[in-house]
Amino acid sequence: MKLHGRAFVDGEVRDAVTVEIDGVHIAAVRVGEAAPADAQPIRGVLVPGFVDLHVHGGAGADFMDGTVEAARRVCAFHARHGTVALAATTLSAPRTEITAAVMAAAAVARDPHPGEARVAGIHLEGPYVNPAKAGAQDPAALREVGGAEVEEWLAAAGGLPVTITVAPEVGGVLELIAARAGRVTFSLGHTEADEELALRALAAGASRFTHLWNAMPPLHHRRPGAVGAALGSPSATLELIADGQHVHPLLLAACARLAPRRTALVTDAMRAAGMAEGRYTLGPLEVEVREGTARLPDGTLAGSLLTMDAAVRTMVLDAGVRLALVLPLAGEVPARALGLDGKGRIAPGADADLVELDTDLRAARVWIAGREVATAP
Repeated sequence: MKLHGRAFVDGEVRDAVTVEIDGVHIAAVRVGEAAPADAQPIRGVLVPGFVDLHVHGGAGADFMDGTVEAARRVCAFHARHGTVALAATTLSAPRTEITAAVMAAAAVARDPHPGEARVAGIHLEGPYVNPAKAGAQDPAALREVGGAEVEEWLAAAGGLPVTITVAPEVGGVLELIAARAGRVTFSLGHTEADEELALRALAAGASRFTHLWNAMPPLHHRRPGAVGAALGSPSATLELIADGQHVHPLLLAACARLAPRRTALVTDAMRAAGMAEGRYTLGPLEVEVREGTARLPDGTLAGSLLTMDAAVRTMVLDAGVRLALVLPLAGEVPARALGLDGKGRIAPGADADLVELDTDLRAARVWIAGREVATAP
């Protein structure tokens, strides 16, 4: 199969690009040639498929439902919006519920179906986080580190990369990071840590920040806190919920420009993504979806209704960042964080995971492993 038109290649959106797909990989990329007679036209712009490091649900399902059916429903929904791979994300919950969710996601990873985003990792958001910054996490499920349950979850993941969101001030967390940093990616979040403690956690082996700016103290010029530690780090990956509500567009733009090789757009989507307004659940908590936001009864934001193509739109249309700078934040950076060398780029030998964005930056066509996926209406 051949595709021809505008495409994001070598860091820029270029005209007259031919992308040749052979099976599940890109066989060739040629720039500046006339359209081959047998090529399918790209009417918008062809971009690398998106990778989501932090997604709970969508289309009425949540990974915490703990079933293969629910996990597949989430993966199929986000694929229609351009996500080709994701980290199935859990919530703070009793040990057995997290284990069931991880096992279901791992089963989907072992048996990928056409039309579904690939489960390429597990993200345990909690339970070792600070109750004072619980956000939309169930406070009753938060706790200090339990080594036996961590090993159970790692075993349930079946070899998938595992990320755990932790607050370094919680009992046992710094020791956990030091002991398992070689096997687990630790992401700092839902925390009241100051900059000194955040830097200690990074020195111990933490390497990511969960939804930067959210569920952590605000940046202050003399008390930079976890946000300052994140921005000052030379290598930590920074998750960013780009819906324009969790983080102001000015700061979305600032992160993209200050840390273009480290910022990863995430959805943090909950089960109501893609659904009508109304009442839903996030774990045991009730959530109301109204006017494009999901909130707890007290007004706290409860995840998001984002898809990855919508995150790209927000960055370009609301934050004013060039598309060529935004696309790596949705593909290359998160792919690298999950160790997915073949994703996030359009180049010979890369995976044939592609998205055609229309003129409104919506996913018009999606290919996963070289096969076209039905997109959202």
